[in-house]
Parts: sequence; C-alpha cells; structure tokens
Amino acid sequence: MPETFNAFAVAPPGIAPLVADELRALGIPPGNVSDAGVAFVASRRDLARANLWLRTASRVIVRLDTFEATDFATLERRAKLVPWSDVLRVGAQVQLRVTCRKSRLYHSDAVAQRVGRAIEAKIAGSRVELKAADEEGDAPGDAILPQLIIVRFERDHCTISADSSGSLLHRRGWRQAIAKAPLRETLAATLISASGWDMKSPMVDPFAGSGTIAIEAALRARNMAPGIARAFAMESWPNTNTLLLSQLRKEARSLARSKAGIPIVAADRDGGACAAALSNAERAGVARDVEVLQCSVSYTDLPALGPRGWVITNPPYGVRVSGGADLRSLYQRLGDVLRAGGPDWHVTMLAAEHALVMQMKLPTKVLIKTTNGGLPVSIEGSYRK
Repeated sequence: MPETFNAFAVAPPGIAPLVADELRALGIPPGNVSDAGVAFVASRRDLARANLWLRTASRVIVRLDTFEATDFATLERRAKLVPWSDVLRVGAQVQLRVTCRKSRLYHSDAVAQRVGRAIEAKIAGSRVELKAADEEGDAPGDAILPQLIIVRFERDHCTISADSSGSLLHRRGWRQAIAKAPLRETLAATLISASGWDMKSPMVDPFAGSGTIAIEAALRARNMAPGIARAFAMESWPNTNTLLLSQLRKEARSLARSKAGIPIVAADRDGGACAAALSNAERAGVARDVEVLQCSVSYTDLPALGPRGWVITNPPYGVRVSGGADLRSLYQRLGDVLRAGGPDWHVTMLAAEHALVMQMKLPTKVLIKTTNGGLPVSIEGSYRK
C-alpha cells in the first residue's frame, strides 16, 4: 500500500470549515476546503485517526486515480491502470456509485459497466454491483459492507475514489433506541461545534428526543473518540497493518477523561424519548454524565444550573413531528426560558424557518446553512466569541 493517500473528508453543505478545524486539531493539515468537504494528504495513521476522531464529517474517501476520458475504450483502458489492489482483496465484493455531469460519457450505468469490468479483470474473484448515486449505504457501524468505489465524471474528467469508512461516520454504534425525527450524530456534533460551547459551562437540550445532542456533548467533554466502537472499511484493505487501529483505539481510550465534570441535561416531555435517551447514553458509556429529565420546555430551569451555559437543541419545526402545526407559542416559551437564564445563557438550534426563531425575541444569527434529510435548514445561534 502507498505510504500516503490523497484523502477527502466528505461533509454536508456548509460543514466543511468545521471539518477542517477538526483535522487541524488532530495535527493533520487540511488542504482545499470546498462545499463538498476537505482534501488532505494522509499517512496510513492519519487516515485511521481521521475515521476514528472526526465528529462532523460523513465519510473519508481516498483518491485512487484521476484521468480524462471521452470514450468508453479510453475509460476501460485507464480503469485497468487504477491501483485496485491497494484497496481490494481477491474475491472482493464491490459497490460502484457513479455520477456523470457535463461529460460526453453521461450514462452512469454504461460507465459503471466498464469500470466494473476493469475491476473484475484485475482483482480475481471480485464481484461488482451498481449503487444508486444518491444511496448512502446507511448501515450499522459494525456491518460488513461491500467496498464502495465512487466514480465521478465532471466535464470529461474522471475521478475514482475508495471509501475508507464503510458505514457513514454518523454510525457511532450507540444509537439503537430512537425517538421521532432522529438527528444524525454528525449533525448533532455540528450544532455543538457551531455553538461555541466552552465545555466548562452547563449544556441543556430541552427537546432531546433520543438524546443525540446531549450524548455527543458528553463524548466531547470527556474527549472520547466518536468512532471507537465501530469498524472501518480500511481495516479490510490488503496489506493493512492490522495492529494500527488496535493501537489507535487503545491510545484513544487512554486519552478519555473519566467524567464530563459539568451538567449536561437531556430533557423531553415524552417518556418514550427519555427512555431512549437513557439507553443510548448507557451504550455510549456516558450515562453518568447525562441527566435525562422528563419535562416540557416551560419547566426547564436554567438558573438552577448556573449563571452561564448553552442551550443546544433541535426543536420541532413542523415538518416531521408536528405535521405543520403552529409552533410559534413553543418558540416563545423557549425564549422565555432563555431570558430567565440571564444574558450569559446562549442558544444554538437547528431551524427550518427563521420566522419561528424570531418568536423567541432574542438576537440570533445564521451560523451555517446546511441540509437535514434533504430539507434546507440553518444553524442559528446567539453566542458571540
């Protein structure tokens, strides 16, 4: 295998700058930051650490080759020169995801057929199937998936990449119990990163659902690697140092703090959601760090937690949970709760409608524009660094 990889951390819209910050914190210099993610040059150790520690990225891929092709003969000839043996074992099961944009080779199935034929010619016993371009392959983090190969044509320029993560990185392994409208762990981590939370002050989620935001906050406060309990595709690549991730997981466990040391509260009025939050916190190993309360937002007592803190939350915004019900009064109550906490209580939330956020009558600004389940949303907050 090569000593270094041209890697790319894939991120949802608007999130790439946060991923770049995470890479810097790991001592991995980020390269080009684009709408789609962050490029970086990685050693094998760096690639493993990125998968283990990145909290906001969706997956980490490795660029295998780039070339220009305007006809199928050239595509198949060049595809046979791709270093497939770096990432595929004999008998490998492969899924191809192909997208074509503004290229003479525009038929994704035909492109997949040629690339698949090249793989099967170079890797004995391999089996290739086509994967829909918008299909993410969401599966439990410990699931053994076929190796995902991503083929992207853009203006006759072909880029072929291998997914090093396997299941999407939001699959930490601990969220098995879910409530309504579950929030992905990576988006919860994004809310926390965008909030400016200092990890010294209390953190409260009054619409906790299955507890994802509070659990992610506890994991961060304790410096626990988000991917420590799951497997990665790169572990099954040929000639991989099988001890590397074992050593990195051991190192990560040694870096974890024994407790968060600050109040982290997950509150929800629904008893089933609270039960889900508690069981998820137990699986994540942070049950002692997260206080789960069953109460409505009106009974959230911020002053009892201290003069300063953060509310980080994903309140209902009428699309999945409430079926479009008028939520203005709910946001007004949230504003009342925050004002009762005092001027040093800050809020960061996921919002689909700025008009609802305005019902809080608090100064907020849009921090990030992104998507959630295909819906355009923004992360809005009141904290000023």
